[in-house]
Amino acid sequence: QVQLVESGGGLVQAGGSLRLSCAASGRIFSLYTMGWFRQAPGKEREFVAAITCSGGNTYYADSVKGRFTISEDNAKNTVYLQMNSMKTEDTAVYYCADTRLLTRATKTSQYDYWGQGTQVTVSS
Repeated sequence: QVQLVESGGGLVQAGGSLRLSCAASGRIFSLYTMGWFRQAPGKEREFVAAITCSGGNTYYADSVKGRFTISEDNAKNTVYLQMNSMKTEDTAVYYCADTRLLTRATKTSQYDYWGQGTQVTVSS
């Protein structure tokens, strides 16, 4: 059974940094694309970043490009989201997800398994 467990959320001031982690288990890590999404109160879940774990190709939403970095550690079956220069509009619950698609997957419908989410709050 596939399990995804996020960690690393918390409270940070605007301009600060956080690193989220997503530990995966239950399948071969390198055969998947891992994604990060976020959902703010009253809004739809939106794509943040993705990485193809077989080749390391990365994709970002325009709103986080240049500030967030997605990376992987295949040995630890873990994907990270380094968030720098954070803004109040980055406040949301952040979810990791995975899909067998080895391509640029930016839609929630393209993902098969989801973590439970971790809260990120950016104060002004």
